[in-house]
Amino acid sequence: MVVVGTTEHARAVERLRASYAALPPGAPVRLAKQTSNLFRPRQAIEAPGLDVSGLSGVVSVDPVARTADVQGMCTYERLVDATLPYGLIPLVVPQLRTITLGGAVTGLGIESTSFRNGLPHESVLEMDVFTGAGEVVTATPDNDHADLFATFPNSYGSLGYATRLRIELEPIGRYVALRHLRFDDAGQLAKTVEEITEARVWDGQPVHGLDGVAFAPDELYLTLARWVGAPAEAPDTPGEPSDYTGQQVFYRSLQERETDLLTAHDYLWRWDTDWFWCSRAFGAQHPVGRRLWPRRWRRSDVYYRLVGLDQRVGLMRRLDERAGRPERERVIQDVEVPVDRLTDFLTWFDAEVGMRPVWLCPLRLREPAGPGSARAWPSYPLEAGTTYVNAGFWGTVHVGPDASEGPLNRAIEAEVTRLGGHKSLYSEAFYDRETFDRLYDGDNLTAVKGRYDPDGRLTNLYDKVVRRR
Repeated sequence: MVVVGTTEHARAVERLRASYAALPPGAPVRLAKQTSNLFRPRQAIEAPGLDVSGLSGVVSVDPVARTADVQGMCTYERLVDATLPYGLIPLVVPQLRTITLGGAVTGLGIESTSFRNGLPHESVLEMDVFTGAGEVVTATPDNDHADLFATFPNSYGSLGYATRLRIELEPIGRYVALRHLRFDDAGQLAKTVEEITEARVWDGQPVHGLDGVAFAPDELYLTLARWVGAPAEAPDTPGEPSDYTGQQVFYRSLQERETDLLTAHDYLWRWDTDWFWCSRAFGAQHPVGRRLWPRRWRRSDVYYRLVGLDQRVGLMRRLDERAGRPERERVIQDVEVPVDRLTDFLTWFDAEVGMRPVWLCPLRLREPAGPGSARAWPSYPLEAGTTYVNAGFWGTVHVGPDASEGPLNRAIEAEVTRLGGHKSLYSEAFYDRETFDRLYDGDNLTAVKGRYDPDGRLTNLYDKVVRRR
């Protein structure tokens, strides 16, 4: 458990301030981070980054109020380690261990609880933001910095960096009982998603988590998760929890069994061990390779570094050239489409892109606890009361000499927009400025940035995600 306390947190913020003050006047402001979960290249900048080395822990956990004060660079792995002993978890825990809380809020995170809890930023009560002007401001939904609070999600550091966030927590059982439902077509799956999202119940049992995988047009699964305190509460599952950190691979279990049981800890990180299914590209799923692959290296951050190594040395590119294969386009995206357009998207995707499996994760703006409407988030506008499904697909496709122009990624952007959806911006984007501003409320981003970064020390969002600056 990494609990740093308020005194150490204050010292870390002062070191951050000092590193900002040491930057040359007018120099761009960026973080000095050791890890990343972004998949878009950026121009190299020689200037030193901000010192955030002391901002990677949990400040405090209040098990009675069910809240936690968390530093912005704290990974969800560390955050969960601090809350699970109390039987609590963040309302949304993104799939990968090294995603940071600040990153999931200024970017976007999603997981199986998103059909009832929305996205990570929707459970933030207040946050301290280090702005481009070198100031720390505390933003809440209704104080003088409410504009920053609302616009910060999906701003990717263009408005500042969260140094502390107070978030809500919820109870979870010691175990999670799983039920895998198979569907022969996407339309029936979409209908079931809508039913579960409305009722939060299936076959008389509560549903706490909901996601799925589309292996083929006629083979799709939804996984229904239910928090339980003991294996006896889930008599239709195996008596002992399954272990997918060893020889078995989680995503394959969806095709092999109808029910399952995991510890809460292993459920939260069920996708991390094999980076969903992407570890197979490194031989980590081959029975022989898996036995030789150290268990401590079966992690998403290890695979991420291997991808970075390949990009630097060009091994895959050279192998393709030697074999006479067309040049690859990297297609790594997460998109949200309304649930009633999911079949349209998957049909188009199969015809035009042809990648499988595809991860499916329903989400909906979080409903208010009392009277009133769901809060609006202008930088990633979703319709209140509408169920969306996140489709995640990560890999490469042989397209030929125009691969560097991103023809498939451009086509995906256009199709998602046509279907009334949105695309997450953690990976490559190709929008023209007018379309980008329309989709992500560029006018509001500009106005808020003008207030908190008047000298333009932080790179604006369009330049970050499209121009790769």
